[in-house]
Amino acid sequence: MDFRLGEKSDELRARTKAFLDEVLTPEMLERCYVTGTNHDADFAKALAEARLLALDWAPEHGGAGRDSADLIGHREEMQARNAPMYAIGTTMTVSHVIAMMGTKEQREEIVPKALRGEVVIALGFTEPENGSDAAAAATRAERHGEGWRINGSKMFTTNAQIADYVFMLARTNPDAAKHRGLTTFLVPLDQPGVEVREVRTMSGERTNITFYNDVHVDDAWRIGEVDGGWNVMGLAFMHEHTAAFVGEQIRLLDAFVAWARETEDDEGRSRATDPAVRERIGRSIAEIEVSLLLQRRALSQGVHDLDAHGRGSMAKLFSTERLEAQADQTLELVGADGLRAWGDPTTLQGGEIEYAVRNAKGTTIYAGTSEIQRNIIAQHVLGLPRPY
Repeated sequence: MDFRLGEKSDELRARTKAFLDEVLTPEMLERCYVTGTNHDADFAKALAEARLLALDWAPEHGGAGRDSADLIGHREEMQARNAPMYAIGTTMTVSHVIAMMGTKEQREEIVPKALRGEVVIALGFTEPENGSDAAAAATRAERHGEGWRINGSKMFTTNAQIADYVFMLARTNPDAAKHRGLTTFLVPLDQPGVEVREVRTMSGERTNITFYNDVHVDDAWRIGEVDGGWNVMGLAFMHEHTAAFVGEQIRLLDAFVAWARETEDDEGRSRATDPAVRERIGRSIAEIEVSLLLQRRALSQGVHDLDAHGRGSMAKLFSTERLEAQADQTLELVGADGLRAWGDPTTLQGGEIEYAVRNAKGTTIYAGTSEIQRNIIAQHVLGLPRPY
């Protein structure tokens, strides 16, 4: 079987690499690390100007109309270089939902700005008491004049501190079944009643808990039908659950290999000759290859009009659980030196190993926990009934 990506993907990867070499500076990456915010406004606008944003969007929506398979090399290069794509990704996910299910006015207002890198949209799915069960949303939206009044809170509203809007799931019919009394809104964040409170994760990333106290939202910002929010969210979840973490695995392996080549044991032998180190490197390479192939399969499903939902969950589940194991096993071999963090002049490989150990723990939760991913795989790949 030929696993090569093809000339179109290779050409796009080369363009992406040249773009990153020019635009993605160490100062930009440092700023993202220090602030805990995986976004840079200048990077987003430069990406749009280089016509490397919305590559797989239809031309009628302002995209390049490229096949999903063409984008695989581009996405892999972005991941491997740790480009600040998180806020861009959530913004494009919501913009895609609006392009598919929004009103003419919503499309005209949001989509052009998103394609120019001029707007940031955060996700408001999770709530403090509901974890990964987004359908259990308790945040209420009640009719108020020509719009809605929203009260409640959302957890893990990453990038809300820089976002223009939050794409929110709110309960509009408390008497309906859990999945049927929900409505989605695009809530402007710069208004009275919105509070954004910082929360730092174990990896140092800044996320937020956001509070909504009698926040008014015009009905023009409702996405989809009243009480039909779960159908809207299904399209958004399909994009979010295909998120794999291959780039993190690659960067950890690169740091580990560099450490092994540069470090000697107590007897003056290169760590790269240690059988345990070599075994760890070989196993990591094999696991990264599996992660890449799972991700490529999920991304290429759209070319053949196939449902990528369960396939994306397979890529996400495998890549994150292997990343966590790789980080732990790498630290066992490197020892206590691997715990020196960025900012310490004696840190190893710029703190990449220490950061990977902290960051890996959260990746099995982001974009749906491993338990959620297993449920999705069971339903969409194995055809098993819902567990509830």
